[in-house]
Amino acid sequence: MSETNTASREPKYRPLAFGVTRVNLRDGADGVRYMRADVELQSCAHRMTDRLLHWADRVPQQLFMAQRARHADGSLGDWQGITWAEAVQKARAIGQALLDRGLSADRPVAILSENGLDHAMVALGCLYVGIPWCPVSPAYSIVSQDYDKLRHVLTTLTPGLVFAADGARYAKAIQATVGADVEVVLGSGEIAGRQTTALSDLLATPPTPAVEAAREATGPDTIAKFLFTSGSTKMPKAVINTHGMWCANQQQMRQSMPVLATETEGQHPVLVDWLPWNHTFGGNHNVGMVIYNGGTLYIDDGKPTPALMHETLRNLREVAPTVYFNVPTGFEAIANAMKTDAQLRKTLLSRVKMFFYSGAALAQPVWDSLHATQEAEVGERIVMGTGLGMTESSPFAVFVTNPNVKAGYIGVPTPGLELKLIPVDGKTEVRYKGPNITPGYWRSPDATAEAFDEEGFFSTGDAVQWIDENDVHQGLRFDGRIAEDFKLATGTFVSVGPMRAKIIAAGAPYVQDVVLTGINLKEVGALVFPTGAVRQLSGLPADAPLAEVVASEPVRARMQQLIDDLAKTATGSANRIARLHVLAEPPSIDKGEVTDKGSINQRSVLKHRDALVQAFHEGTLPHTVLPTPAKQTAGAAA
Repeated sequence: MSETNTASREPKYRPLAFGVTRVNLRDGADGVRYMRADVELQSCAHRMTDRLLHWADRVPQQLFMAQRARHADGSLGDWQGITWAEAVQKARAIGQALLDRGLSADRPVAILSENGLDHAMVALGCLYVGIPWCPVSPAYSIVSQDYDKLRHVLTTLTPGLVFAADGARYAKAIQATVGADVEVVLGSGEIAGRQTTALSDLLATPPTPAVEAAREATGPDTIAKFLFTSGSTKMPKAVINTHGMWCANQQQMRQSMPVLATETEGQHPVLVDWLPWNHTFGGNHNVGMVIYNGGTLYIDDGKPTPALMHETLRNLREVAPTVYFNVPTGFEAIANAMKTDAQLRKTLLSRVKMFFYSGAALAQPVWDSLHATQEAEVGERIVMGTGLGMTESSPFAVFVTNPNVKAGYIGVPTPGLELKLIPVDGKTEVRYKGPNITPGYWRSPDATAEAFDEEGFFSTGDAVQWIDENDVHQGLRFDGRIAEDFKLATGTFVSVGPMRAKIIAAGAPYVQDVVLTGINLKEVGALVFPTGAVRQLSGLPADAPLAEVVASEPVRARMQQLIDDLAKTATGSANRIARLHVLAEPPSIDKGEVTDKGSINQRSVLKHRDALVQAFHEGTLPHTVLPTPAKQTAGAAA
C-alpha cells in the first residue's frame, strides 16, 4: 500500500460505545440557548453507601483498593490491598468511633494526607455514618511555608478531628494550624509535645447498632464531603458535595460511558491512578467510579514529574487498567516511554478500553505518538476521552461523543444535565443545572448567591464554541476561561485559552504552561513556564541552575523558532505574540500561582510578578525573545 493511501485510511479504534449521540436545543431570549442530551437520566442510588454494600455483598473477596507498602527508607515494595468485605468492616468500625466523638457537618473530619489506604478507610468511615469529611490539599501542609490556605480551610470547616497518615510528615503543619481542642489521629508516628490518637484505636472500635441507624438516616441531601476549589482568583471555597450529587453524577457517567456499566464479575473497572483525592477528578470521578461500579483501584504513588514518573511506569508494567486517566504531561511521558518499553506497551494496552485526559490541552505530537504505538502493538487505536467539568458539577458534565476527538473538544451534556449557552462579552459562557450540581458553598451564602443566575443555573465562567455549527450533535469545544481574557489598549479582546493552548502545542515538549501578558497595552506577550525537557535541550549539566538553562543558546534558539512559527499564523494584534520570555522561577503555591490540579492561575502570576511583567514590556528584561523582523512583518500583514 502506498504511503498516501496509508495516511488517508480510516483509523480503526478499539470498540467503545457512547451513551449520548444526539442533543435537543431550545432557544431563549437575547440569544440564549438551552441544550440537553436526548437521553434521560435513569434512576440511581440515594447514597453512595448503597453501592458500597451492594458490591460488598456481591463480590466480597474481590480486591477493592491496593497500594504498595512503603518501607522505612521510603522505598516502595509489594502491593497490599483490602477486599470489598474488609472495606465495609473497617468503615463500620471507624464510623462507630466517629459517632462516639459526636462529629457532624459543623465539626467534620479534615484529612491532610495524600492518597492512601488509611486515608480511604477514614473517608469510608465518614461516608458510612453520614459525617462529612474534607480531603485537604497535601500541598497546603507540606509545600506551603506560611500555611495561609491550610488555616483558611480549617477556619472554614471548624473540624472536630484531623487525620494525617504520617505524623512526622505533617507535624509542622498540624502544630502551626490545628487548635489544641481538636483531636489529631495519626496512621503512624507521633507529634512531639502533642497528644494524638492512633488510627488503630479507631479500627478496633466495636460497631453497635448505632452505625446502621446512622447510615439509614442519610439520604440524597446528606453532605458526603467538602471539596475546596483551587482558589484560582480568591481563597478556596468549600464546595458542598451531597450523596445525591455524587450518585447522580456516577449514574450520568455510566450512561455516557457504557464501558462502566457492566455487572459481570471480572469485568468491572480497574484503575491505576495517582490523581489526588482532594481534587474532584481523582476523589469524586475516579474513586466514585470504583465504588459505584464495583471496581478495583490501585493507588499509584507516582506522578507525572521527573522524580516520580518512574513509579507510574513501574505500576503500569504490572497492572493492566481497563480505563486509564491522566493529565497531558502524564500521557506525554507514557507516550515517550512506550516507544522503547515493550513490557509497558504489552501490559497497558492489553485490556484498556479508554484513555481519558483532563486539565489542559494535549499536544498533537503526543496524540500521534500514542496512536502510532497502539497501532503497532495491538493493531488499533485506543479512544482518548475528554470533556469539561468542575468541582461544583461533581465533576462530570460534558463528554465527547465519538472517537475522533481533537484537542479542545468537550462534547455534549451528560444525561439529566441542562446547559445554558449565554452570550457574555463576545463569547459564549456555559452554565449548568442538574442533579449533579452543588447546592452551594459551605458557610458562604454570598458566594453561593453569586454563583447561580436568576434561573438557577450555575455560572461556570467557561467559554465554549460549537465544534460544527451545522451539526450541533457533535457538541462543543472549549474556548477558555472568560475571566482570563483581557483587552489591549486598542480595545481588542485577547482570548487567552485558545492562544495559550496553541503556544503549548507549538512549543512541545519544552513548554509546560504559558501566561499571556499585555492588559491595556499595545501587544501580547508570553511568559513561559518550561518543562524539565529544557535541561536536556540546553546541554548543560543536570545540576545547572534553571536560570542558566533557560538562558542557554539552544533553549533561546528553540524559543526563537517558536515565536517565529507563531508569527506566521498571526492575523492581528490579539493573536500575535510580540515578545516571549522563559521563566526560571517556578510557580508558587503559597502565592496562589498554581492550583491544586497543577494548572496556572494567570491573574495571580501577573499580580505577583508585576515588576517582571513591566520590565518585559518595557524591553528591559534580559533574554526576552522577539520575532525576527521578516516573520514579524509577515504576521502583521496577514
